[in-house]
Amino acid sequence: MAFSIGHISGCLLNPAVSVGLAVGGRFPKSELLPYIVAQVLGGIVAAAILYAIASGAAGFDAKAGFASNGFGELSPGNYSLVAVLIAEVVLTAFFLFVIMGATDGRAPAGFAPLAIGLCLTLIHLISIPVSNT
Repeated sequence: MAFSIGHISGCLLNPAVSVGLAVGGRFPKSELLPYIVAQVLGGIVAAAILYAIASGAAGFDAKAGFASNGFGELSPGNYSLVAVLIAEVVLTAFFLFVIMGATDGRAPAGFAPLAIGLCLTLIHLISIPVSNT
């Protein structure tokens, strides 16, 4: 997505990243609320599409924690709420750090989407066992 729409909207798909960029002075605070509304609506549409696909499988049960983050028994590794919160906050901060660095004017041109995508992959590899990301 960063290669596809990065030049249009900055590929801001995550409200946490949008807030971080606004706080860091890299995104206009006046545009923050409309972006967050669009991001949440996009997430709802994406979840509805995933639900429509997943519910087509025999034995599907949305009450079993369909595509949800969790702690305790909803965590793949049975991690506590505190452990999940720490992992989510630290990894999101790390992600924002990579985004800020990769999109800085002094960074090598054209590599930001690659750096951001690889960072997001690493974050998922780390956090899926903790919170189901």
